[in-house]
Amino acid sequence: MKTPLNTQELHNLAMNHVGKELEQRGFEFIAVNSKLKKHPQFVCIDKNKQYYFVIVRVVILPENPNNYDMVWMEAFKKHAREQDAKVLYAGVGLGNPEGEDLPIYLNEEYLIEYNGIQVIETYLN
Repeated sequence: MKTPLNTQELHNLAMNHVGKELEQRGFEFIAVNSKLKKHPQFVCIDKNKQYYFVIVRVVILPENPNNYDMVWMEAFKKHAREQDAKVLYAGVGLGNPEGEDLPIYLNEEYLIEYNGIQVIETYLN
């Protein structure tokens, strides 16, 4: 019997994809938070000891994973500036290849739309 992934499991799947990219880019993980609606999901530093707050957002396709709440992001950017951190955003879209109305199942193939990590400028507009 197929087991559909719940919201937390979908979020964890997206975080796995993003975490692998962060590792490949040479980031060192300071903290990881996989709980839903807790931000940032990753706190990392680079080789120059610059801190980064990484936000991971998962959506179900065909929703666009690159869109985010601009008002919320402004508040988050303020928090990052106060901590002398840079903000990275990773939107991940997941879907069932058999149809967009079907859930994503555990241990089954899935579609992914992931355009990589985006730098979010934290300067004031």
